[in-house]
Amino acid sequence: MDERDRTTSTPLAPSSSAKDAPALPDGLVVFAACPEYLSTAQHLAARLSTPLADTEPTGLALRLDADGLSLVGDGMTLRADLARMAPRIKPHNLHRELLVRAAKIKGESGPLTAVDATAGFGEDALLLAAAGFSVLLYERNPIIAALLEDALRRARALPSLQDAVSRMQFVAGDSLQALPELSIRPDVVYLDPMFPARTKSAQVKKKFQLLHHLERPCEDQDELLDAALSAHPRKIVIKRPSKGPYLADFAPSYSLAGKAVRYDCIVPPR
Repeated sequence: MDERDRTTSTPLAPSSSAKDAPALPDGLVVFAACPEYLSTAQHLAARLSTPLADTEPTGLALRLDADGLSLVGDGMTLRADLARMAPRIKPHNLHRELLVRAAKIKGESGPLTAVDATAGFGEDALLLAAAGFSVLLYERNPIIAALLEDALRRARALPSLQDAVSRMQFVAGDSLQALPELSIRPDVVYLDPMFPARTKSAQVKKKFQLLHHLERPCEDQDELLDAALSAHPRKIVIKRPSKGPYLADFAPSYSLAGKAVRYDCIVPPR
């Protein structure tokens, strides 16, 4: 496995600070499944200030193997994988995506910019990038950020994803600090505060259980919305449960709703 690609700076992206990054779970270690991944594992362990295990761990671990970087624990494995998004970004499917429809700027057909302030595993940002947006992704949780960075590295090697991924720039940092400092006005700021999974899939539920070792749903909704507004975007798009409350009780300009999720769109006055 090669060392991860470094993020290049653009006028849209300010420097980021990790001083407010969430604390890592107790007992977390980094483990390389084979010697060929040891250098990458050492780099990651040093970056996270996390122990490097020399034997297969029994507790929570970031594991490097031929498939990439995974979070493992409690008999579960969680890996960010953008490859499974390939069918959804095909043109005949992409135009049906609610997020893409919600993010469109009326009357604009040229290149647009978007900030995904809560990037997670990057799947929604990939949809926006496939739709032509230049997307700046922020993720403040260092473990989720490491998993996303590895997923982007692997996605760059896939012909079906290369074009879209080329328009995605990732910053491991806190968007709450970064949004007020952006050097240009983005067209769209996208917010996806975590909310409990409502699904009949036991496998998905288990993955959410593992993810919740790391990060809880957004607690300061007012702060998140205020940060998005501070960037003075042309539109803010917020992902919510289909029947859930508005973020920070702020009524949107309009909404697009599906069976499971709803996209609330705020169009600030110009």
